[in-house]
Parts: sequence; C-alpha cells; structure tokens
Amino acid sequence: MWTHFISFANPEFRISPMRLYSILIIFFLSLSIVTNAQQPNRSDLEKRRTNLLDEIANTQSQLEATKKDKKATMGQLNALMAKLKARQKLIGNINSELDKINGNITMSATEIQTLNNNLATLKMAYAQSIRYAYKHRVNQNMIAFLFSAKDFNDAIRRMQYLRKYRDYRKEQAEKIRVTQGKLTNQISVLNAQKNEKGKLLQVEEVQKNQIQSETQQTNQVVTELRGREKELMTQIQSNQRTARKLEASIKDLIRKEIEAARKKALEEARKKAADEALAKKRADEEARRRTATSNNSSNSGGYQSGGVTLNTGSGATATNNPPSSKPNSNNNNPAPAAKPPATVNVQEPERPSYKLSLTPEVQNLSNSFAASKGRLPWPVEKGFISSYFGKHPHPLFPNVTIDNNGIDITTDPGASVRAVFSGTVQAVTTISGTVIMINHGEYFTIYNNLSGANVRAGDKVSAKQVIGRAGRNDEGDNMVNFQIWKIVGNSSVPVDPSGWIAR
Repeated sequence: MWTHFISFANPEFRISPMRLYSILIIFFLSLSIVTNAQQPNRSDLEKRRTNLLDEIANTQSQLEATKKDKKATMGQLNALMAKLKARQKLIGNINSELDKINGNITMSATEIQTLNNNLATLKMAYAQSIRYAYKHRVNQNMIAFLFSAKDFNDAIRRMQYLRKYRDYRKEQAEKIRVTQGKLTNQISVLNAQKNEKGKLLQVEEVQKNQIQSETQQTNQVVTELRGREKELMTQIQSNQRTARKLEASIKDLIRKEIEAARKKALEEARKKAADEALAKKRADEEARRRTATSNNSSNSGGYQSGGVTLNTGSGATATNNPPSSKPNSNNNNPAPAAKPPATVNVQEPERPSYKLSLTPEVQNLSNSFAASKGRLPWPVEKGFISSYFGKHPHPLFPNVTIDNNGIDITTDPGASVRAVFSGTVQAVTTISGTVIMINHGEYFTIYNNLSGANVRAGDKVSAKQVIGRAGRNDEGDNMVNFQIWKIVGNSSVPVDPSGWIAR
C-alpha cells in the first residue's frame, strides 16, 4: 500500500514496499548511531562520577570548617545546598551508568544466547558426522573408495575429497572449541556487569540516604537563619552596594584601557601617515628637480658660453655672456626671495577599534584565551562554587534577587589564588578586599576578596602563578569572587566563568 503514498510525476518512478522498508530501517539505524554518538560513554560517566565524589568531599571539608562557629551562617547553607546539588547530579550520573550497564547486560545475554544456539548446532553436526563415520566404518570405506578409482586422476580427485572431509571435521571441532571459549568469556563479562550494577545500586542508595539527612540539616540552618532576617538583609544590601562599586570600577578600568590602546594606535597611525607624506613630498621634489635640470640642458643647446661671438649679418657682433650674478646698483627692484618649503598635509586617520588597536602579540594572547574556554584552571586549587553567575533569587528570601557578575568559590583559609591564564596585571585596588585585574587582550579576569596581592600593576604573570591569598567575607567564610569580562564593541560585559574553568 506504500506505493499509493510514494509516487511522483513520473508513473514509472515508484518505490516498492520492500525497498521502502529497507530505507526506513537504514534511516532509523543511522539516527540511533548519531544519538548514541552524542551521549557520554561509560568512561566519561565514570570520570564524571569520580569528579562529583571529589567535589562532595571538598564541600564537606569546607562545611566542617564553617561548623566550628556554633551560629548558623550563609556559608553553611551554601555548602549544604552545594552538596545537595552535587549529590543530585551524582544520582543522575549513576542512573546514566546503570542504563549503560543494563544495555550491556542485555547485549551480553543476547550474545550468550546466540553462542549457545551456535554451539548446539555445531555439536549436533559434529555428533552426526561421528555417528555416520562409526556406522559406515568410514576409515575402511575410504580405503575402498580410494582404490576403486578408475584411473590415476580419479584417485587424485578422491584423495583431495577425503582430505577436505578430514579438514571439515577438524574445522567443526575448532569452531566448537572457539565458541565455547567465547561463551565462557561472555558469561564472565555478564557476571562482572551484574556485580558492577549491584555496587552502583548500593552507591545510589547511600547517596539517597545522604540527601535525606542533608535536607534535614539544611532545613534546620534555614530555620535558624530566618530568625536573623534583619541582620541578613542589612548584610545583603551592603554586599549589593559593594558589588555595584566593584562593577563600576571594573568598567572604568576597562574603559581607560580601551582609550589608552586606541590613543596609542592613533598616534602610531598618525606617525605612519606623516612619514608616508614626507616620503612622498621628497619624492615629488626630487622628480621636479630632475625635470628642471633636463629642461635647462635642452634650452642651452644653440648657444655657447665663454664669450663666443655670433655673426648677425650687419657687421656688428654680439657677445653671449652669462648675466652677472651681482645685483645692479641702478636697479631699484630687489631679487625675489626664496620660497619656503611646502607643508606636509597629513590626513587624520580614523579612530581604530580596540580589537584592531591590539598588537599581534596581544591579539594572539587573546585568541589563545578564547580557545581555552572550558579548560582554564581554577583560581584556587580546592573549593566549590557557593554562588553562581547571573541573577537568581536569594536562597532564604525569594523576593530578593542576587546579581553576581562572577562566581563565588569557597575555599580553605589563606588559600593561594592563581592566575588562570598568562597576561599583564591591569590594576590592583581595594574594595572591601584586594581586587586584582589581569589583561588578556579582549578578555579580563578579576580576582576579588583577596587578603593581599603578590603582584603590582604592569607585572607579567603566567598561568597558575600565585597572585594573592583568599580573604574572608563578612561572615568569616573563606571565599574568592572570580569574574571574566569581555570587550564587545565599545563596551565591556561580564561572562559566566563556570563555562570557562575546567569541571
């Protein structure tokens, strides 16, 4: 019936149902292959599980440090929420691993069933050949079969036949042995997969129990913190004012860098234009001088200097002497003054964009930074993200919106803060903590809330070089606010650092 649906203007062009069925099978198989290629494999899932377990352990150590203070803090709440989020990701990752294992178990069971069927068929065929050989006394009949040949060529053919029959029986026995080996190996693989599935189910159960326990702890901390609403609201407002001040300072520093780079590029363009104009002027003057010399030589071709007399035809003689260079005392008209040199007109170059004003070296640095997206090292060796980029509701007060231009990373006390990429220190300032800005061409990285700086403005830094130490926030939690800004056109915008650092 498919031919009623698939037909074209040419009545001869029709697709048969069997051909259409084959095309559909190939299409869905290709779609399945593409879908599977986009999904993570077992190795990726195992690596992700290990990273999540490390992140949970890291967060737990930070939480233990904040618990030393009997009073509940936002740091404790952030740590508990980060742990819950990581455990939820871990359970999702375990479920993905279990799906992969279940698929492998199904494939292994199917392959074992196929191997059992093949083994049974091979054994049956081999048994039949053994029974036939025993029943008909094949060895004796083979000798009679060989000596009953009509001639020598017929005997050769019969000998080849007997050899092939013998090789066939050996091949059947070898196939049985190989199939049995594959079957034994596949059964071992299946048992290993089942054991791994059992272990993952146990890990999943442990994580679910931990989530229940940590949810209760989180609710207790939330209840305690809500009793300090006025104090926390004051602290939130103070943090927002500091964040706005930092944002304004960052934008001002980047604006000054843009103007400085443009000014430098404009001066270089002016100098280059002036040099080109001066070179052109000198070339034009040299060309005019050569033209004048050539004209003077051609005009003096009919005369001779040195007082040679010319016959005028009237008996008088004329002397062709060059005019005296001495001024005539009787002449009241003075000699004309020499002309001043012509000025060089330089066309004012257009204001270059910031990107075009970068030197090739800085542009290569900027391109390398952009190419490292997702692979940048963390600004601290250990820690967890306690506050993410962008606008999001406060965990305690849903009506309050937190706007973070970067990410807050909670870390160990006095942890080393490292540059995530090579560059030049743009500025070192203080805004409720030390702030370091590093220039990477079109990108800038900002390290906020440091207890001090090991670098100064203008210093060259390399990736993972220690530039300072992590400071404490208002609640005494050790954290670093990390930001990445990018120049777009004539302005600068913050980008989400969590998509740039390695996870």
